[in-house]
Amino acid sequence: MLLRLRVGVTRRSAALLAAVPRGDAPAALPLPRRLHDAADHRPKPGGPLTLYRDLVSQGKLRHDVYQENVASELDSLLGRLERYEMEMEDYHTKLSMWDNTREKERRRLLLEEAEDKQHDGVWIDEKRGFLDKLISRKRRANIEPGVGRWVSYLNRERKLDNLVGQKPVAPVAPKGLYLYGNVGSGKTMLMDMFYGATEGVIKHRRRFHFHEAMLEIHDHMHDVWKRRDDGKSMESSAFSWISGLPFDAKIKEWLIGEEKYKQDKHQKHILLAVADKFLVDRQANKCGASILCFDEIQTIDVFAIVALSGILSRLLSTGTVLVATSNKAPEDLNQDGMQREIFLELLSKLDETCNKILVGTETDYRRLIPTDGSTQIHYYWPTNPDTRSMFEAMWHDITNQTGGNITAVTIPVMFGRSIEIPQSCSGVARFDFEYLCGRPVGAADYIAIARNYHTIFISDLPAMSMKIRDKARRFITLIDEMYNHHCRLICLATLPIDNLFQGTEEGPLFDLEREHLHLYLDSWMHDPLTTLVNCS
Repeated sequence: MLLRLRVGVTRRSAALLAAVPRGDAPAALPLPRRLHDAADHRPKPGGPLTLYRDLVSQGKLRHDVYQENVASELDSLLGRLERYEMEMEDYHTKLSMWDNTREKERRRLLLEEAEDKQHDGVWIDEKRGFLDKLISRKRRANIEPGVGRWVSYLNRERKLDNLVGQKPVAPVAPKGLYLYGNVGSGKTMLMDMFYGATEGVIKHRRRFHFHEAMLEIHDHMHDVWKRRDDGKSMESSAFSWISGLPFDAKIKEWLIGEEKYKQDKHQKHILLAVADKFLVDRQANKCGASILCFDEIQTIDVFAIVALSGILSRLLSTGTVLVATSNKAPEDLNQDGMQREIFLELLSKLDETCNKILVGTETDYRRLIPTDGSTQIHYYWPTNPDTRSMFEAMWHDITNQTGGNITAVTIPVMFGRSIEIPQSCSGVARFDFEYLCGRPVGAADYIAIARNYHTIFISDLPAMSMKIRDKARRFITLIDEMYNHHCRLICLATLPIDNLFQGTEEGPLFDLEREHLHLYLDSWMHDPLTTLVNCS
């Protein structure tokens, strides 16, 4: 089912790679000045530009000047990444040596301080006279709690800077790309060509769709919290190297306190800790460059803004190269003004580390895909005996073709959860709207369903209004994942597809949800693989 090009283009991108009608290409809009002329760029063998031109020459893509210039930019970035990978490997080798040397010197300084305290009798008052004891105790009593430890920590860090030298400087990362434009303009296809071409070039590389990234962030946050809780219960073993030292109990207690203070100082904010594990293999701490391909960046709620800002800013600040797609320019992502200061920080970081490129074609290339007779979407309306009868007939026809054994099953979801599928039959599942969107379920559940079923039946779709805003937002996420995983969809709805999101007397959805849902409904209406059935 999944079309695999030699660079690993995903199913969603592969939909654009079918044969297109012959004829003159649409007139292109003026190119942004930032883009160089693709004709002046020597394409890399196996790179995005070579692949794009091959597909055009084979008639699998229609030539588009915007797409070719983006492919050229991606090709140039790939060339810079090869050098950057070698520079980052060298940097991480030096950094590892620097870290090890600094830790050895830090422990040596710590032990020297402990020996001085032991020999000078900081806690052995028998060696001192009464007046010395009294003065010493008063001095220690006058120090604000934590200040003494903070001062000794800073002094130790300064000594380490002199002994070990400054931290190695990371090489400058090449600027990534932020691709934005209308649906169907080929953004995801081009990004996937690039991602496939990075295999064997970049060690740490990940490709995420928005919802998958959010779930991964939640998963990593859970792991960080769990490790911190486990760390507290294993605290004594972490300082076991101190127990065998030839010091008095109070000196050892001081050493443990200094170690705890250092750990607390170095403990990262949870989003920074998540970012540092986001791209690296959990089982292997390899060095090298990292690249993140992020499909459909969105800021749908406060958590998305805070999480994306914290994690992307951290990744970009530590040398990760970002290639992202979105339907909107960065400055238009947060039109509701949520967490404005945090969002502006993210915009500043994106502007610093990425070139923004408009994929400005006015053609939706998905509309040029010829139908092969295998209709992917059936949409029946309104809900009446005739449409329900046709909906049921299609359900029985398809399930009979796959064996006819309809059962209720349970499939696993992320975070150790599961979801029950009330009617399941060899890759075909059936639900009503309330079951999928009227309960506390979300993207993780919908991704699990999309991965396990190639055909989804959904009945009783209502009008999407403010009265059922939470259900409507779940429906948007559901359709997003069905579309992303290229599932076949059969729906029975109250209203025609172009009126589904306009609401009722209770009012329409907020502009954000209305616009987002419209993108998918518009895609359905103009998709040649969609059958609309009106029995009103």
